[in-house]
Amino acid sequence: MSDNLTFNIDENGVALITLNRPKRLNAFTFEMIDAWHAALLESKSNPEVKVIVITGAGKAFCSGGDIVEMVDRLDQTPAQRKAELFERIQRIPLALEDMDKPVIAAMNGAAAGAGLDLALMCDLRIAARSAKFGETYTKVGIVPGAGGAWFLPRLVGTAKALELFWTAEFLSAEKAEEIGMVNRVVDDADLMNVTYAMARKIAASPQQSVRMIKRAVLAGMRSDLRTHLDMISSHYAIVTSGKDHQEAVVRFVEKRS
Repeated sequence: MSDNLTFNIDENGVALITLNRPKRLNAFTFEMIDAWHAALLESKSNPEVKVIVITGAGKAFCSGGDIVEMVDRLDQTPAQRKAELFERIQRIPLALEDMDKPVIAAMNGAAAGAGLDLALMCDLRIAARSAKFGETYTKVGIVPGAGGAWFLPRLVGTAKALELFWTAEFLSAEKAEEIGMVNRVVDDADLMNVTYAMARKIAASPQQSVRMIKRAVLAGMRSDLRTHLDMISSHYAIVTSGKDHQEAVVRFVEKRS
């Protein structure tokens, strides 16, 4: 992997990806993006991985792209800029779109710009109470290149998303929860315990059901009702023929855990 990103899998099937540049508030470099993408591919292909958790080291989740690197690239051509986004950074949202395993962002601190958008790509977001979040693109005269303009309106609505992008104002964790940007806010000291409890609960559930539910929800956001119902009837037929369903029904009837 990389010194700037750590990756490990625990005995419960929970993979932990940690952004590890605390002195730079976990601002991402291309090296970190490469390691992040590799960790996502490993998580997808490894049958031992059931849930993925992403967090940051130190006091921040991720401050976005490293501004120092941006200065070094000011003389790039438009074609070079487009290529670096599509061929490197945008691999993260595309890898997450291909991931039918649950992905949880444990937002331990501030997240800004693309650092916030990378959390919005996850399925769930649990935030530390002290965390603050801002879509800070207008402060440096750029646009959300990693997909933020696609993800944020789907969570908070178009008008609120535009307000956040245009003003670049930071939100408290509580306000982010209020508008639907994050699922839950917890005390800082409890963040990882709460996140792991949720991850392990999901990991202990029938995995075919968990993964097909994610597929159904995401596909349903892009299709009409009739198409969705036709698709879900096929999913239903598959999961009810499996051992997970049959054993779960027996356990439920016998009142076993």
